[in-house]
Parts: sequence; structure tokens; C-alpha cells
Amino acid sequence: MDKEIETLDATGLRCPLPVLRARKALKGMPDGGLLEVLATDTAAPPDFEAFCRETGHTLVTIEQTDEIYTIRLRKAVSAR
Repeated sequence: MDKEIETLDATGLRCPLPVLRARKALKGMPDGGLLEVLATDTAAPPDFEAFCRETGHTLVTIEQTDEIYTIRLRKAVSAR
């Protein structure tokens, strides 16, 4: 299983664009893949918490450095 981290730069984008772009990026990733989203919208952390609750993806961490949030998600393993 590929454990590389894919990074999505969503800085400067307003809700709901960071989540929509992350959803699209996750579709192209292998199950268990790690996606790191960089966002500046203050709504991004609660938006990603809700997104993970609704989709089954795992919210690994949310960190903030200055005005940039680094949000790491692990793609859910699809039912076979």
C-alpha cells in the first residue's frame, strides 16, 4: 500500500472549495492514502471534521501555523 502523502494547496479558497477539492483528490488516491490539505479559511477545520464524519475518511490531524491550517486525512478503505 502506498503511504506517500499527497498535498492539496487550498490556500486562499473559501468554503466549500477546500472540501470539494479534497473530495476530488481523495477519489484518485489508494485506500488508506494520506492527503494533506493546506487551507487558510477559518471554516476549514470544522468543515473537514463534518466531511470525515459523513464520508468515513479519518481526520488524522489539524495543525495551525500562522494563518495556514494543515489538515491531514486518511482515505477510507472501500468495502470489497
